[in-house]
Amino acid sequence: MGASGMRNTLGYMLTWTTYGAWLQGDENDYVKDGVTLGANPPLENANKEQLCKDAVILTPTQRRIIEDAIYAKAKQIGQKIYAVAVCFDHVHIVADYTTTDIGLIVRYYKMAGQTAMRSQGFEGRLWTKGFDKRFCFDQQALHARINYVNKHDKRITSATAQRNLAP
Repeated sequence: MGASGMRNTLGYMLTWTTYGAWLQGDENDYVKDGVTLGANPPLENANKEQLCKDAVILTPTQRRIIEDAIYAKAKQIGQKIYAVAVCFDHVHIVADYTTTDIGLIVRYYKMAGQTAMRSQGFEGRLWTKGFDKRFCFDQQALHARINYVNKHDKRITSATAQRNLAP
């Protein structure tokens, strides 16, 4: 889609994961190149073998630190944020559309989170490479994404968190 088609975009949902916590092939599905794919245990195991360190699972305190950093960065760059969910293994943001390159926007937010975590003593890699984007071309799509993100943390059960914390 060319730039003229993007003029009608109201916003987008951005998603990225913490290092090693939500691998391709995961039983909870995963997204690759904008397509949601199902469980693939051999692929997930191959990805686990490639990890250089333990998966990053965010604590509630770390999640708040990152959320605060995202909102501060959004204010600094002048982007309106509609919803944020910093989960134990991934982040969702629904934001107003901007003509700034979307990859650059994600880098801003990832770096803000990384910098905030480092100021609290975190060392090492926090995020995986890449991100997923879902554009919202009308109010219905925008509100659906906002509702999804606002409800997202409530759907994460302690059982799921415990499964991901297991070695």
